[in-house]
Parts: sequence; structure tokens; C-alpha cells
Amino acid sequence: MEGPGAAAARFTGLPVTGERRLSGTLAEVTLDGGREVIVKRGDGDRAAPAEAAGLRWLAETGTVRIPVVHGHDERWLVTDRVATGRPRAEAAERFGRELAALHAAGAPAFGAPPPDGPEDAYIGLAPMRNVTGPDWPRWYAEHRVLPYLRRAVDEGTVHRAEAPVFEEVCERLPELAGPAEPPARLHGDLWNGNVLWGADGHAWLIDPAAHGGHRETDLAMLHLFGCPHLDRVLDGYRRTAPLADGWADRIALHQLFPLLVHAVLFGRGYAEQALTAARTTLRTG
Repeated sequence: MEGPGAAAARFTGLPVTGERRLSGTLAEVTLDGGREVIVKRGDGDRAAPAEAAGLRWLAETGTVRIPVVHGHDERWLVTDRVATGRPRAEAAERFGRELAALHAAGAPAFGAPPPDGPEDAYIGLAPMRNVTGPDWPRWYAEHRVLPYLRRAVDEGTVHRAEAPVFEEVCERLPELAGPAEPPARLHGDLWNGNVLWGADGHAWLIDPAAHGGHRETDLAMLHLFGCPHLDRVLDGYRRTAPLADGWADRIALHQLFPLLVHAVLFGRGYAEQALTAARTTLRTG
């Protein structure tokens, strides 16, 4: 079978001079002339095409830094390697401004996939369907919260007696969602591990689950798993694109989706966090 080095050579057209495995699915490959690329093996037949389409869709806005995509097929994705440095406050504030501009680039609809991206995509290792909807509350309930709740209940990760709490959130979403907003162009899986602090003083985004969604969802993901200098990121964001009143009270609502995804993938601990987020949403809504 073709390995990462061969895939890198095929997509870049350059000879390979070195290869280093980073994980079971990632390798760092050095090309003739010293350029370094990251080669990622997709975990499903749609994973690499979905990620490549997402990276290109985000990059075309000219806002946040995105690694160059050299090529992909059903199995492999080859992108430039980002030289990383330390997260700095100035870079964080710049990232906030750039993220606001990315969101403002918009999407055709809530749930819209990137152009040429598959409808059946992934968020991390979990399948994610990009099905469009006319309004965010109904779409978020039907295509982000409830599918993962059902799977978590079926697998016993969320107890059946706990499901009505999530269902009540979904029923009340029109009143809990805050003011209506147009579809934003989302990274879609914006936890700290997918933000690289470049040696060039900029934040770079990798591994998107890009789609049209609510801009508060990306910000809630940054809160969920922590982000260096998050206060400065938010300062830069809000100076560029002010957030609607009550946005901080809706963080738990937007975290329901990633928490349920993690419950499906990693077990009961995340189900308990999702339950807490659902109860918080009902209490503060």
C-alpha cells in the first residue's frame, strides 16, 4: 500500500528526502529543497475530501491563516506544515479579528457544506451530516443535537431518563437561541488543538469540520477546551463584530453539540458534561 512519503511525492511532484511518523494517521514529510508537508490518512472514505474542501473554503476568504492544500484523494490529504511558536497576546487579538472576518464571509445556509465538500462529512472521528435548514434553532436541534443524543442513548452513554432534558432544550431553542443571525462560515471544530500559534506571529487553523452555522458555536468551542489568551481573542473579535446581548449565557447551548459528539466517541464523562450544559441552558435561558 502507498505510504505517506509516496502520497506526498504524488501530490507535490517533488522527491521525498525524509519522513517522520507523528501518529497512526499523521506523518511529517520533508521534500527535496527542504519544504515540509503534513500527510494525513483519512479515517473514512469522505474524511480527506471533506477536510480538503473545508480548508479551501476557509482559505478563500483571505482572513485566518490556513495551510496550503497540495492535494487529496479518498485516502490521503497533503498540506503544508505550519512552523509553530508560542501563543502571544498580540497574535490572539489578531486572531479574534480574523475569526470575525471569517465568520462574516458567510455561508449559503445553515448546514451548508463547503463547495465540492460531501454532505456526509466528519467532525473528528464522528460522522457529521451537512444538511441545510432555513433557521438556526430548528437546524441545530435536528441536525446537531438530536442525532448524537439518540446515538448516545442507544449506546447507553446517556441514560434514557436523562434524554428529556436535552429534548426540552431542543423544544425551547427558538426562545433560547437569541437574536436571529445570518449563517456564518464556521471552522466547525474550533478547539484549542486545531489552533496552531505560528512562528510567524499568526494563528493558523487546521482540521476543520467547516459548514454554515452560528458564529457563537466556534466561540463556544474555544471556551470548552481552553485557548491561550482567550480574553484577547474575544477582545479582537468583538471590536470587529460585536456579539448579540446575552451571548455569554448561550455558551453552554452551543457546547451541547461538541459535548454530545465527545460523549459518543469517548464515553460517559462527556455525557455528564453535556447534561450539565443542557441544565445550565434551561436555567439561564
